[in-house]
Amino acid sequence: MKRHKMVFNFLLCGFLTMVVASQVWAADLKEIQARGEIRHLGIRYANFVTGDGDGFDVDLVKGFARHIGVKYQLVYTDFYNVIRDLLGKNVVRKDGDVLLDGDFPVLGDMIATGFTVLPWREKVLLYSEPTFPSQVLLVARAESPYTPIKDSGSLEKDIHETKAMIGKKSLLVMERTCLDPANYGLKGTGIDLRAYTRSTNLNEMIPALLNKDAELTLLDVPDAILDLQKWAGKIKVLGPISEEQQLAAAFPRSSPELRAAFNDYLRKIKADGTYDKLVNKYYPGIRRYFPSFFARKG
Repeated sequence: MKRHKMVFNFLLCGFLTMVVASQVWAADLKEIQARGEIRHLGIRYANFVTGDGDGFDVDLVKGFARHIGVKYQLVYTDFYNVIRDLLGKNVVRKDGDVLLDGDFPVLGDMIATGFTVLPWREKVLLYSEPTFPSQVLLVARAESPYTPIKDSGSLEKDIHETKAMIGKKSLLVMERTCLDPANYGLKGTGIDLRAYTRSTNLNEMIPALLNKDAELTLLDVPDAILDLQKWAGKIKVLGPISEEQQLAAAFPRSSPELRAAFNDYLRKIKADGTYDKLVNKYYPGIRRYFPSFFARKG
C-alpha cells in the first residue's frame, strides 16, 4: 500500500509539473533568451511558410532568432489552432466579442505566417509593425461568364461593384481565416456560402474551385500571385473584396518586450536591405500591387 502511495505521489507530482510548465511556457524576451530558443508558430501557406523549412516568414523569424541570440524552432500548426497554440486558450467569437476558453499547452512564442491583422484578433493578441501587405480578392474559373470589373479609381466603389457581382452565386470560403465571409459583410446577404472544411489549408481553395465546389472563391493577393502562375489560364481575378490589409507577426499580450524587440529587428532589416531581398526571393512582382507599402522603409 505504501509503495502504491509513493507511485501515486510521484505521478501526481509529475502531472502538476507538466500543468504548471504548460501554463507558464508563454514567455517574454528575457525568458526566451534564458531558455535559449524561440518557437515560431507557422502554417503551411503560400510562400510565407512553404513546408520545406523555408519561406518569407521562416527566414524572417530565423533572422530574428539570431538578432536576439537564441536558437530557432519551427512549430507547424493551422489557422484553426494557431492562436490556441500561442495563448493556451481557445478563441471564441460570440456576439461581436472575443472570449478565451479552456486550458491547453502553449506550443509557441510568436505567430508569423502571412497572418492578417483583423480587429477581432487584435482583442487578444499583440501585433508587430506590418511585415507584408495584402488584400482579399474575388476569383472565378477562367471559363466562367463573369467579367472582371473595370477600375473606377475608387477602391470603395470597386469593392461595392465586386460584392454586387456575387449576388446569390455560390462562394467558397474558409471560416476563422482571412477568407472568412464574416470579415467582409458577406454573411446574411443571400450569398450561397460554402465553407471549405476538408482541411484548414488555404492552398486548397483554388483546386476546390477548379473542382467546381463553388462558382467563386475568395483569395488574398500574395496567394493569388502564386496561384495565377501555378494555374495559368485556369483562373481569373474579378475584383477586390477588401481594403488593403496588413500582415504582421503576433505575440501574447504578456510579451510586450518580445514584440518590441521584433519591431526593432524589422526596422533594422528594412534599413539594411535584408527585407527587400526576402520580398524579391519569395514574392517577386508584388511591389506593383502595393507600391506605397514597399516605398516605406520604417
